[in-house]
Amino acid sequence: MSSAFASTCAIAALIATAGCSRAPTTPRVDAPPMLSASTTPSPPAQLTPARAQSFLARSLEAEARGLADPFVGITTNGKAREGLFPVRSTGVSTAPVREAAETFLAALSSSQRAKTLFSVDDSEWRSWMNQHFYIRRGVGFDEMNTSQRDAAFALMRASLSAKGLQLSRDIMKLNHTLAELNNNDFEQYGEWLYWITIMGTPSATEPWGWQIDGHHLIINYFVLGDQVVMTPSFFGSEPVVATSGKYAGTAILQAEQDKGLAFMRSLSEAQRRQATVRTAKTGNDNVGEAFKDNVVLDYAGIRASALSGAQREQLLDLAGEFVKNMRDGHARVKLDEVRAHLDETYFAWIGGTEPNGVFYYRIHSPVLLIEFDHQLPVGIRHLFTGERMPVREHVHAVIRTPNGNDYGKDVLKQHYQKHPHPH
Repeated sequence: MSSAFASTCAIAALIATAGCSRAPTTPRVDAPPMLSASTTPSPPAQLTPARAQSFLARSLEAEARGLADPFVGITTNGKAREGLFPVRSTGVSTAPVREAAETFLAALSSSQRAKTLFSVDDSEWRSWMNQHFYIRRGVGFDEMNTSQRDAAFALMRASLSAKGLQLSRDIMKLNHTLAELNNNDFEQYGEWLYWITIMGTPSATEPWGWQIDGHHLIINYFVLGDQVVMTPSFFGSEPVVATSGKYAGTAILQAEQDKGLAFMRSLSEAQRRQATVRTAKTGNDNVGEAFKDNVVLDYAGIRASALSGAQREQLLDLAGEFVKNMRDGHARVKLDEVRAHLDETYFAWIGGTEPNGVFYYRIHSPVLLIEFDHQLPVGIRHLFTGERMPVREHVHAVIRTPNGNDYGKDVLKQHYQKHPHPH
């Protein structure tokens, strides 16, 4: 669907409108083509023709709407704050990630590699969605053989902490459970309906990254030297706890849920009033999900500077539950960055504080945005009676880097300023 990067970095006529910002180079003879997100994705083979047509139309409509505006990033006023994300050495090697990516690519067939590789500044980064109907690009776990799946999981293992890898695998397993709860509808749901793309060429010095995209699991992983940006990331599930079926006993996001409520309940009555945006929790409240890269979101709730020392550490610990899905060394680097901006960090709450209630909370600073939300039932709504209200069995959690550095875009911009990559 596109030609390989040649000396002019040309792309086939079908995707002639797509940009390219890699330096002009002569590729290896066996180099696979670099695709662009402007190519039309192929619906999974298991979909019926009617459903495939519907899903594809909805997907392309979402992309056209969501990618209409250039990337700015999450901001408080529409303008990204500068100087927050310098290009620097972290002292934490990314060599294991690079080597795992190279091994994964080598394990793929030439046709699989051809649809997996994109340029490092392609809009494929922004082309992700939590919802199950979205038609993804890249290579799917459903079409991988056992050794290829092992290589894909090895890439995730090298990039994530043990916690992050376990969370990712459990989300995939719970998507199988969701199929079981819908009369074994493995056409729409399933453990292997997740796709991987590689942006750029894995390198020790040049920018590159990878993405996994599927129902309730999205990780964007940008690498430059030994710097890593792992946002936007999306973790969720419906159900959150499997009580039956193949993966009975699997449960996710319980610590994030329980620690969030415990932190809110630990606040004084006056602090709770300050943190509370709204006590009624009747719908979905996340604002930074798919195709919301440019949301303008002002600070709300209680500022960390108004907390005691112990409360500030408790808030950092809560943020760590999300940040620590990254590989341990890079998680420490990120948490140091969060701590440096702790006085500018806000905690906001929607809902009540009863032990088994539903709620939304947000941790928002210049360098981190975390949202945790109990959502309305969708895939398992048939299991609930009465008025449709948010439930604990459907959770969405989003982690972003505000002020223009989601997908590592601010770091990438600075790299290009120092090392121009002509089109």
